[in-house]
Amino acid sequence: MFRIKKLDIFVAKQFLQLFAGAFFICQFVLMMQFLWRYVNELIGKGLSLEIMAQFFWYMGLMLMPQAFPLAILLSSLIVFGNLGESSELTAIKAAGISLLQASRSIIAIVILIACTSFYFQDVVGPFADKSFYQLLLSVKQKSPEVEIPEGIFYDGIPNSNLYVQKKNLETGMLYGIMIYRRTNSYEDQAIILADSGTMQTTAEKKHLLLTLYNGEWFENMQSQDMAGAAHVPYRRETFALKRIVLDFDSDFNLADETGIAADARSKSLDQILTDLDSIIIFNDSIGRQFERDSRYRTFNQPVINKKDSLKAYAQAASGKVNFDSLFLKLSDNERRVVVQQAMQRAQSESYDLNMKSEYSFNINRHERMHRMEAINRFTMALSCVIFFFIGAPLGAIIRKGGMGVPVIISVVVFIIYYIFENSGMRMARADEWTVWFGKLISTMALAPVAVFFTYKANNDSVVFNVDLYKDLARRALGLRMKRNIIRKEVIIEDPKYQLDVRLLKAIDNRIVAYSEEHKLLHLPNPIKVFFSASNDHEIERISSALETAVEDLSYSKDRIILTELNNYPILMVHAHTRPFNKKWMNIITGLVLPVGLFFYLRMWRFRLRLYKDLHDIRQTSERLVPRIMEYAHLENI
Repeated sequence: MFRIKKLDIFVAKQFLQLFAGAFFICQFVLMMQFLWRYVNELIGKGLSLEIMAQFFWYMGLMLMPQAFPLAILLSSLIVFGNLGESSELTAIKAAGISLLQASRSIIAIVILIACTSFYFQDVVGPFADKSFYQLLLSVKQKSPEVEIPEGIFYDGIPNSNLYVQKKNLETGMLYGIMIYRRTNSYEDQAIILADSGTMQTTAEKKHLLLTLYNGEWFENMQSQDMAGAAHVPYRRETFALKRIVLDFDSDFNLADETGIAADARSKSLDQILTDLDSIIIFNDSIGRQFERDSRYRTFNQPVINKKDSLKAYAQAASGKVNFDSLFLKLSDNERRVVVQQAMQRAQSESYDLNMKSEYSFNINRHERMHRMEAINRFTMALSCVIFFFIGAPLGAIIRKGGMGVPVIISVVVFIIYYIFENSGMRMARADEWTVWFGKLISTMALAPVAVFFTYKANNDSVVFNVDLYKDLARRALGLRMKRNIIRKEVIIEDPKYQLDVRLLKAIDNRIVAYSEEHKLLHLPNPIKVFFSASNDHEIERISSALETAVEDLSYSKDRIILTELNNYPILMVHAHTRPFNKKWMNIITGLVLPVGLFFYLRMWRFRLRLYKDLHDIRQTSERLVPRIMEYAHLENI
């Protein structure tokens, strides 16, 4: 039976306090990053505080589901990092409570937050998304002189299309201007060309004033009494300076939401699934129609009927007809006509295929966007749970609280998640990956990591023990730690100086005998190295005896003795005998010549270093033994 314990309340209270602060921090960072994309649309528009407040309000509602997982990751890291740093987590585990049991109250809170995230995405998110982009579109249409793009026609001005080749944002000058004014009649049109010009809003904000320089005005002169005329007269005017007033209400008005409402992000999950059925049926019908067009296009030509086409195909397949010879029999004019017809036919087919290809891609992309948005409702909510099972175990393992290490780890994990999520979304949207794979790749990448971290933290694994990896790196690179023997504050028993002197002299005798027998300066036998290597027990005994003497002498009060002890090297007792401890690994290494040569030379280097270490031990003992005898008032031993 589930019972709420004091530990559950304590951990939940710690988490909720940190989650509240982390959520507002993450929300603020995401809003600033999102605002940076649209800062150019907001500056210089003269928007009221009410419109700006709505802009930020809808933006905040849109970004809340993205802030939830990041806040959960950061707060769970800090909570369990603080518990580990203050040894409270150790006390909890000592009481027989596992990490999962200690965090069960937080798990329930995280599941509740995940459900809240799903609600925001399905109910609040579509409304906020539609309202935000409707507001953004209205802001863009409020001041067209800022929004007019370069190189394309701008149709935001009623009854006019405006083309600008280049614009200068600092001076407001427009260059290469073309204005196409439309009315209800095709014959009553005007085209205005100008080298440069400026645009500004009138004081009452109901019209646009265009000041044009060095241009021409072409205008049709069709009137009602000339409606039946075959030719439409026009007038042409050349000007050096021209001012034109265009109707444009620059007061803030909400744009039409028809196009925005069709976006998948502006729909709830039920609406997406309902519309998706209609989209699939429509796309399938378009695809079948294109397939029928391509299949029967050849047989529906007005010049050649189906019977003649089949007859020509049969003759060509039999190999009895040589089309090159038939073409050469034609006259020059007939050849020219045939080539022109073939080129026109090929161009027509190419244009038709390109148009159908682009149209098919767009309608398929519309379908993919609906599928992606439906899946995104669940993956975004699931990421809250995944991020908790990454943050909580990591905090318990690293045992570092505060805003230092947890913030760095949170940023790294979120960047990895963002890379997978953004890459999968782009690839799925471009139809290079399937929708399911593209939207689930971030979940598939981080879910096993969460399981692994949780398992290791729950079983007190040393997988993140920094000292362990440092030791492995030292062993792989052949590095050694130096002795750091200092005077002890409390000494219960003085060293046995007489025994230590005898032990050091015995070590010297062993080193002399070992050096004469093993010839460390010579190259080792490759057969023994890779195929019949064994432990060097003599070096093991020398090292053990040396460490015994050093340990006993480290309790001395004499600073000279302690200083000399630090000069004794720490021996590596196996590195000079073979590359690896496993015999089969040595055999494989010896059979692969380039790898074996590397490890053979590496092992020879360890033999040279051992020779130097043994020499250093003898020299240190020669200095240390007299000092010990003098300090301890010993006679010759």
